[in-house]
Amino acid sequence: MRGNTPVVDVHSHVLPRNLLDAITACPGDHGVELIRAADGSVQRFRRSDGHATPIPAEFHDADAKVAGMDRKGIDISVLSVTPFVFFYWLEVEQALAAAKITNDGIAQMVAKHPSRLRGMATLPMQDADAAICELERVVREHGFRALEVGCTVQNLQLSEPRFRPILRRAAELKVTLFAHPHFVGGVRDQLECWYLANLIGHPLDTVLMASHLMFSGTLDELPDLNIILAHGGGYLPYQIGRLAHGHECRTETKAQSKTSPLALLRRFWCDALTHDAQALQYLISRVGADRVVVGTDAPYDMGEEDPLGMLDRVPGLSAAERELIHGRNALALLGETLP
Repeated sequence: MRGNTPVVDVHSHVLPRNLLDAITACPGDHGVELIRAADGSVQRFRRSDGHATPIPAEFHDADAKVAGMDRKGIDISVLSVTPFVFFYWLEVEQALAAAKITNDGIAQMVAKHPSRLRGMATLPMQDADAAICELERVVREHGFRALEVGCTVQNLQLSEPRFRPILRRAAELKVTLFAHPHFVGGVRDQLECWYLANLIGHPLDTVLMASHLMFSGTLDELPDLNIILAHGGGYLPYQIGRLAHGHECRTETKAQSKTSPLALLRRFWCDALTHDAQALQYLISRVGADRVVVGTDAPYDMGEEDPLGMLDRVPGLSAAERELIHGRNALALLGETLP
């Protein structure tokens, strides 16, 4: 703990043991195949679109997750499932069943270390009724106050009217959205080399999602919806001036929202995962210290191993600003208060 505030990581992934077991038992039901090591143990999962994920212990072992947190100086982690298994491509009944298994598994991990872990739900976003039903269940049964959603759902933007009931219900329940990009199917041709689908594609998908939410009027319609953007907000904080200028001079941008993107920028929180102290300094100056939260992307190799050290390299931060970023902002979004 730094100062009087616990350090809270809002970007920490898991793949719970009960979901691992369900996929292992029936991989065909989930569009996933098993890749086994020489000893027969499951080493990786690979989806039918070719994307694969390793399975480190921190994905499913709550003790390993806490050990990783201790190494990074994290006091509390909000656990979200790896986007690899959003399961937006399944039939609704299968997707709902997988979401229930996942959310119950996350709750079981939280129960093992309740002072250190919090839960973040996943939903079958392809069906609004099923998604709302599961959202209400996890809030009622597990007390979750956060929800992870893909930046797109089967290549549809979250601003699409079909998703509005889910977003509205989340706002009514005071559940914060954590928007995370993910690989689905093929990627853009020019991003298929050098890992660019992640390095460039992820922040690109984030700014596309945020721009659609702004220009479509979705954020105007849902003033109480709180959204955290992964990976430093993608490109949004760094190109907000261009979006605002376009809103001033182009009629297309004002067709559904009269609110400037500059004003709507503060509808978002951004995690601090920029991998660069200068970029993080700009992010904080642009959106405000009260709109930045810690995010490590654990346990992936694209994560941040020293989140507090990265913040220490940002010049000019006051003690009050550090406390906001370390945990006060995240705790407020989770509906928790400090003693």
